[in-house]
Amino acid sequence: MTLPSRDDALALMHQHVRGESLRRHMYAVEAACRAYARRFGEDEELYGLAGLLHDFDYEEYPDEHPLRGVEMLRERGYPGELLHAVLAHYAARTGVHPESRLDRTLHACDEITGLVTAAALVRPSRSVMDLEARSVLKKMKDRQFAAGVDRDDVVRAAAGLGVDLADHVAFVIDAMRGVAPRLGLAGTV
Repeated sequence: MTLPSRDDALALMHQHVRGESLRRHMYAVEAACRAYARRFGEDEELYGLAGLLHDFDYEEYPDEHPLRGVEMLRERGYPGELLHAVLAHYAARTGVHPESRLDRTLHACDEITGLVTAAALVRPSRSVMDLEARSVLKKMKDRQFAAGVDRDDVVRAAAGLGVDLADHVAFVIDAMRGVAPRLGLAGTV
């Protein structure tokens, strides 16, 4: 399998995503997926591209996401396992459920990165560099905080990946630290 390059994927994402917030979300998911690929001994490029591209059609086609994006990726020769993962990250719309480790990884990294980002942004440092998993887990209990994040989905997705929720949160925070400047989360620490 020959994957398109990250540069090509990044150009595609930038062509379709104008909002910096959504771009940062996709970079965060990419970083978390790459970190899990390393942990699992899987293809880091494949996992990274799935994270980078999973929401690239959302701004233009919110009512058809991710179906429209998968069509575009298929036309560009992206592999079937990446397409399946993108479809499975939004099973409620697509009816495609996470099956492979890649599917489960993308699903587990998607919502939690939003919660981690929100938790970092309310800290005095506005940074993931000094953020701890217990702070995110505490914020997770407050349903008013980052209300758009589906807590039940976060819990289900971590379980589906076979990781403890607290360990998952800590792992994702650590992955996001590696790209904190790109995410706007390097803060003042």
